Amino acid sequence: MSGPTSDMRDPFDGAGPRGAPSARVGEAERHSEAASDIGETKLRRDAPPDGATRLRGGSAPSPVAAPPAALDEDWRYGGFGVYVHWPFCQAKCPYCDFNSHVWTHVDQLRWREAMLRELDAAHRRTPNRMVDTVFFGGGTPSLMPGDTVAAVIDRIRQLWGLAPDAEITLEANPTSVEAGRFRDYRDGGVNRISLGVQALRDRALTALGRMHTTVESRAAFEIARSIFDRVSCDLIYARMGQSPDEWRQELMTALQFDVDHASLYQLTIEPGTRFFELQERGRLSTPGQDDAAAMYEMTQEICARAGLPAYEISNHARPGAESRHNLIYWRYGDYAGVGPGAHGRLTTPRGRVATETLRDPAAWLSEVETKGEALLEPTPLTRREQAEEMMMMGLRLTEGVDLDRYAALSGAPLSATRIETLQADGYVAQEGRTLRATPKGRPVLNALLRDLLA
Repeated sequence: MSGPTSDMRDPFDGAGPRGAPSARVGEAERHSEAASDIGETKLRRDAPPDGATRLRGGSAPSPVAAPPAALDEDWRYGGFGVYVHWPFCQAKCPYCDFNSHVWTHVDQLRWREAMLRELDAAHRRTPNRMVDTVFFGGGTPSLMPGDTVAAVIDRIRQLWGLAPDAEITLEANPTSVEAGRFRDYRDGGVNRISLGVQALRDRALTALGRMHTTVESRAAFEIARSIFDRVSCDLIYARMGQSPDEWRQELMTALQFDVDHASLYQLTIEPGTRFFELQERGRLSTPGQDDAAAMYEMTQEICARAGLPAYEISNHARPGAESRHNLIYWRYGDYAGVGPGAHGRLTTPRGRVATETLRDPAAWLSEVETKGEALLEPTPLTRREQAEEMMMMGLRLTEGVDLDRYAALSGAPLSATRIETLQADGYVAQEGRTLRATPKGRPVLNALLRDLLA
């Protein structure tokens, strides 16, 4: 399947946000580049990583009105989530650069116990907290048995406790959908599903390496909607040979599914993928900048008219249906990453750190069984790095960022002169102490951030 995230992905790879500001920071892991110019937006989904979790009828939390008194409490702006990475798929898509591996044989009991042990280790680093969201990303988490999903949710509840309105999302491919399995997920605690539809034309699905058809996508959505109140779908646009008119028709069809959330990502070709190899050999091309920009603008207009305005550059939702898990990423909260290649951001007694686990599934499993976890050495984040990450993530949101929070994290405010210049040119808007990227600024966010953070 493969997530920046679902609902969220730019700053993330297939397992959540990663690295310091100089690295890619994208809906959970599944689920978007920390900043994205049109033509450069990363293919990411609901997240880890879209890749997104939430409770039935739950609403997105409001941003904190004022900075916490202490830097070690800054994470409370976004809250605390847990990302669980399932790395296995039935096939590797040619555009996918997530940490996903073709399914062969998986010892389900061993994997379940290993994930529970790594959760135990994560809890020891972050005691005395409540979990706001859980996100199962991948890979294809809908290949997980229902009892494994339930066991993970139960362990999270036992360790940290779950907020009363906790959002719990699981990513699914249309090929791995069946009613009995979805009912098991629901009974185990999942309350939101993110469907990796990706395209609504059979020829395009074949070109993308997907194993489902348009008919199967529609059937999967009907099953999901009959069981879950919260259903999101992912679509990729600016695909090979796609025109703006074709994307318009496809998007209009998708909105007939009556989704409450849609992650709509522009395809970019990532190094290390099959598509990258083909592009290097001159055998693959995608729409030009003008057509890609037209598709982006069209997406904003059509979704807004349909009642799903953009709340983030690549993510659209009905009011109250925003991906709360991905909002933790974008509002720069804390999140623990569990599973091969999972990333995290955790505030510890020694300060905020970036975490990452071993990527190779076999090595991860062996390390967890031997040592109780497979965490690489955490990377301390300086105040400046935290402030830059917070700005890169937060300006993706239509709600914007708190300038006082930036100053508290970095130890110095943003340049008022730079803000005034960008505001005069129509790229940002400042209201009180809140800074937002305008509709003109969001498509060129990379350049905008370079100016602001210089």
